[in-house]
Amino acid sequence: MHLAVQTFTLHIPGAASLKDKRQVVKSLKDRIRKHFNASVLEYGSLDLHRTAQLAVAVLSDGRGAADRLLDGVDQLIESDGRALIQDTHREFR
Repeated sequence: MHLAVQTFTLHIPGAASLKDKRQVVKSLKDRIRKHFNASVLEYGSLDLHRTAQLAVAVLSDGRGAADRLLDGVDQLIESDGRALIQDTHREFR
């Protein structure tokens, strides 16, 4: 069993308020949960309206499967267009 966690620091250029940011973040979290059956948490930068930090955790039978799931999360965020990935980090346990 492999646990993989990937953190994302996102820039949300269209957010003029915390409400705008919450709409984008909530949408991304819901889509990630639905499509990848992953756990998603927003942490840090909660008071900044153009920056969001997400942690995504997946559990799989093999490291390769976990990698593919998190690669899919990367692609989902990039294709969304409302948030730009500024930084990301992936760990396996």
